[in-house]
Amino acid sequence: MSPEAAPGRHGQRVVLDSNVWISAALNREGTPALVVRRVLQRGIPVFSAATFTELESRLWRPKLDRYLSMERRRRILHDASAAALWVEIPGELASRTWSRDPDDDHFLRAAVAAEASWLISGDDDLLGIELPFREGNPLRIVSPAQAIAEPDFCA
Repeated sequence: MSPEAAPGRHGQRVVLDSNVWISAALNREGTPALVVRRVLQRGIPVFSAATFTELESRLWRPKLDRYLSMERRRRILHDASAAALWVEIPGELASRTWSRDPDDDHFLRAAVAAEASWLISGDDDLLGIELPFREGNPLRIVSPAQAIAEPDFCA
């Protein structure tokens, strides 16, 4: 069964790695911020419970205290959650691994479960992974700069 977007929501499904969300929050003019804005305006961000938990845990790290207020972090989490297509990871997919970093597999599983078109990350481990081609909807794993350079990214 394929996941369904909320009624009235159209656009490419995009999984954003936690590092993209956080970089966007830290520099509102940077390329990750451009990616996040484009996804929120024209696409559909995708979360699974595991990918959202990772974003949440990283946003609450004390090292971000001097850069992001608690209220800003709460707003980011609220807005990202509200805008997202949430996917359940089926049992057969939950055991699949592709990356040497188990945390990266959460993002890949979410992308596959959502039939996402894009996974955007700054993580070299994720950027080096090639998933098997899916007919009709190949998943592209790219950096924020590569995504912005693509004319069909959330077009």
